[in-house]
Amino acid sequence: MNSFDSLKLENQLCFPLYAASKEVIKQYVPLLEDLDLTYTQYLSMLVLWEKDGISVKEMGEKLLLDSGTLTPVLKSLERKGYVERQRCRYDERIMIISLTDAGRFLKERALNIPARMASCIELEPDEAKELYRLLYKLLSGLDQK
Repeated sequence: MNSFDSLKLENQLCFPLYAASKEVIKQYVPLLEDLDLTYTQYLSMLVLWEKDGISVKEMGEKLLLDSGTLTPVLKSLERKGYVERQRCRYDERIMIISLTDAGRFLKERALNIPARMASCIELEPDEAKELYRLLYKLLSGLDQK
């Protein structure tokens, strides 16, 4: 084994993670165009469909995004009429994000996206569950570093 083998692209865990992520997101693009959403906007809407009236900080924690990245996404969703941004009544430093009626209605239109994406990814259900488990194990290990 060569001392430089560790520097080969084929030996990097980061590369297949990066490439798979990029390709999966590319599959979302045509599906999300029908909803007038970017991938990051879609992720933000998923969080809000689970828990409406969430702070930007809490949303950022769920999405692993800082407020500098998330704020323009939320402003764009607000311009589209899907969310409202309001200062918290008891602490003006906290921005609360809430769905509008249009944002709630969009959930119905997005309902078929997970199934359509599952049909694009050639993994058996048990393989998909294992990949999911491993990716979250990887993420939780990185959070502690």
